[in-house]
Amino acid sequence: MTFVLQGPLLLVGAGKMGGAILSGLLARGLDARCVIVQEPEPRGDVAQLLADNAIDVVPHIDQLTEPPGVILLAVKPQMMEAVLPGLAKLAGPHTLIVSIAAGRTLAGIEKYLPNAAIVRSMPNTPAAIGRGMTAAVANGKVTPMQRALAEALLGAVGDVAWVDDEALLDPITAVSGSGPAYVFYLTECLAEAGVAAGLPKELADKLARATIVGSAALLDESPLPPDELRRNVTSPGGTTAAALEVLGGEQGLRELMTAAVAAATKRGRDLAN
Repeated sequence: MTFVLQGPLLLVGAGKMGGAILSGLLARGLDARCVIVQEPEPRGDVAQLLADNAIDVVPHIDQLTEPPGVILLAVKPQMMEAVLPGLAKLAGPHTLIVSIAAGRTLAGIEKYLPNAAIVRSMPNTPAAIGRGMTAAVANGKVTPMQRALAEALLGAVGDVAWVDDEALLDPITAVSGSGPAYVFYLTECLAEAGVAAGLPKELADKLARATIVGSAALLDESPLPPDELRRNVTSPGGTTAAALEVLGGEQGLRELMTAAVAAATKRGRDLAN
């Protein structure tokens, strides 16, 4: 994949999500020599990724002088106030800002970068293996060419869905941004339930993981909607039906998931205020 950059790509924040996106981009052809990372202290797998690809790392934004072609904002929302003033001095007239900070609105970024072309997006961690889901919204200063560049960068790590209404980013974050954690937690709970039913822990863990992975692959490849796939597994009066009676009962999985997504949506809006 070819990325046409009008200057280096500056990744601000090399935590888990920033590292996941960078890993996906490098795997799909982004030249590591075009990348600069601003991060005081890269850690763990991200530090190893940067070292393996000889990527320049600078601790502070004020150490940079060349206007980047793209600034990928991957810091925690609470850190934005600390980094945006420095970026306002660094960004050039043609710099594209792509933010993946949950809860930080276009208006909140424009307060510091009033003339900048800004794309606000929400990817998720499967981006690290090229199976991410990213929703994005652009402000009025993003040109068609910049939008195409943003889509190429975000699309290198999975699917991209553009929305016109920025307010949708909060529930989108709650569904797909936070969603992998829900799936991992479901895997944990399924394994723990297997242990409680008498299975050895190692076997329960293997069964739960393989079942989640296999079911996701079937969902991905099948043209059938999830409710029909569910019914195909459920024989009347059988074991699956007995389990679903519990999961579908009062305060069951549907109600819990609705409440969880609502809580995550509210938190996203609180972070923006």
